[in-house]
Amino acid sequence: MDKEKRLKQTQEEEEEMEFKDCENHGQQAQQQQEEEEEEEKIEIGDEIIRSKIGIMRALAERDDPSVKEVDDFVIRRFLRARDLDIEKANTMLLKYLSWRRTFLPKGFVSESEISNQLADNKLCMQGVDKQGRPIVVAFGGRHKPTKGNLEEVKRMVMLLFLLHFSIHFFWNFCFVVYGLEKICARMPRGQEKFVAIGDLEGWGYSNSDIRAYVASLSILQDCYPERLAKLFIVHVPYIFMTAWKVVYPFIDSRTKKKIIFVENKKLKSTLLNDIDESQLADIYGGKLPLVPIENC
Repeated sequence: MDKEKRLKQTQEEEEEMEFKDCENHGQQAQQQQEEEEEEEKIEIGDEIIRSKIGIMRALAERDDPSVKEVDDFVIRRFLRARDLDIEKANTMLLKYLSWRRTFLPKGFVSESEISNQLADNKLCMQGVDKQGRPIVVAFGGRHKPTKGNLEEVKRMVMLLFLLHFSIHFFWNFCFVVYGLEKICARMPRGQEKFVAIGDLEGWGYSNSDIRAYVASLSILQDCYPERLAKLFIVHVPYIFMTAWKVVYPFIDSRTKKKIIFVENKKLKSTLLNDIDESQLADIYGGKLPLVPIENC
């Protein structure tokens, strides 16, 4: 028994060290992210950026005339996601437009298709940060893996045929798309990004769903590039680090810089650095009640 206790203690200490490393990385990432945001503000009026947008638009329209309906902000986001490489950004944009026509022929995911996911009340919105970006809160402890109705499965099969992934990999895909579409629709004029809080309170192995995490990252990075401003991960249990080590390699370098692990005792103060108390959710010591995503 003593040996088992020592082994368990060692594992907990290792997980705690990993969590501390993530916290330190998050603080560095936050500083770097703020510097990059300042650079992006300068980019808006940059002649080089405008020139690249024009070149990419002409190139993309030759393969897909629907690009005429795409505004410059969308093209700019895809360029930024590929470090201003026109060829790579163009390939990414064309793939996205093809996916959207196939996966969202009506332009949206209906709530009837994701009724089981919505019933879990795991995605909410409320308020904006100090830069006017909308805030979304996702509750990892409310997620139930491999839960889906018939309509979700039908759409999933079509999607997976298109992207050549295992059917078990994207069970949560429809819900993620629905959520991102809702968030983008609520984007205030002049804003392109949103802030997310990933709340893992109550998270346990029964909530662990690697395929859902990777699915969310895939859709965010490939189809909604440069929409995420920051992701605060809060109420992190040490056991989550096991899942995190599996998911981490799937996160691209630009997204990694936006992820901030928050220590429990610094939760409110950390969030208040970016969000006024009047705009912060009441569960984090703010003034606003959370609103389920379907009611936004």
